[in-house]
Amino acid sequence: MSRYKFFAVVLVMLALAPLCVAQTGRQVDRQQQGRESDAGSIHVFVVLPNGAPLNQAAKLTLQTPRGSEFVTYTNFQGQYEYKRVPVGNYDLVAEDESQKFEIATQRVQVMKDLPTVVTFTLKEKSAGTAATPGHASVSVGELDKNVPKEARKEFERGSKAAAAGQTDVAITHLQKAVALYPAFMMAHNDLGAQLLEAGRLAEAATELRAAAKLDPTAYNPRLNLGIVLIRQKQFTAAAQVLDEAIALDPQAPAARLYAGMAYLTLKDFERAEKELRLAYESGGTEYAQALFHLGQLYLSRGNRALALQHFEAYLREMPNAPNAEQVKKLIGTLR
Repeated sequence: MSRYKFFAVVLVMLALAPLCVAQTGRQVDRQQQGRESDAGSIHVFVVLPNGAPLNQAAKLTLQTPRGSEFVTYTNFQGQYEYKRVPVGNYDLVAEDESQKFEIATQRVQVMKDLPTVVTFTLKEKSAGTAATPGHASVSVGELDKNVPKEARKEFERGSKAAAAGQTDVAITHLQKAVALYPAFMMAHNDLGAQLLEAGRLAEAATELRAAAKLDPTAYNPRLNLGIVLIRQKQFTAAAQVLDEAIALDPQAPAARLYAGMAYLTLKDFERAEKELRLAYESGGTEYAQALFHLGQLYLSRGNRALALQHFEAYLREMPNAPNAEQVKKLIGTLR
């Protein structure tokens, strides 16, 4: 996803397998959903007034067109993803548990097969009220209260352009944001994500390294940098960075998926198998790509039976995958 945009991650298509998104979440009101093909997703970021990620869980309430409500909580970086949400208009409410900020509401439109990105920038209830972290681990980004107003505006413009798929426009605004305020970690991350989307890998790596250096506790820059390094075929470096991302958020399946792919290329089959299995177990259908790569792993080790089992499972989960025809032919040779 989220992927809003502190553009959490831009995940790339590798080995003709389908895209995945980084954040995990439950399905919204299963009884409300029509066909999965008529669904999209909502990627949420809740950020502080200075643009830094919220360092605590935020309560989210999604109000469906039929009047039901779905209440959940973000992770401790203020991020959440609603998966397979039926197309339509929804009201989404965000509030922090510390009650130091005003309740924020946005109308959200979900479109078929597209991610909808929502950023909530919390506003303090009264002037001069400091945002206190919700737990002992304090992010460097949250200590910085000096993001200039104009830099924040450029960041917001870039976020809106990215959500609309206007990559070049988003890059221009985000470049202005980091030029106005070089310590703007989220802007560096989002700029790196958009440069990745545009295929400008060397520039993307520079921005993502800058973001990671600004905040040693930030998961997203490391995930995105790992993806860039895989695209650059720097698999050893990618595995190292993705291990850092896993250490920061062990529950997120995206870093495990890409770590598994990196270790598979490095022929560290034991580690690749572990990460790919955990990616699928924690991410479910959205991370069925892991099954495809597990099939590749077992095939490379000469275990045709297990390879066949995983390729078949992959197609059951993703019958319309971009590489479905190739996988069907491969299955035919294995039977």
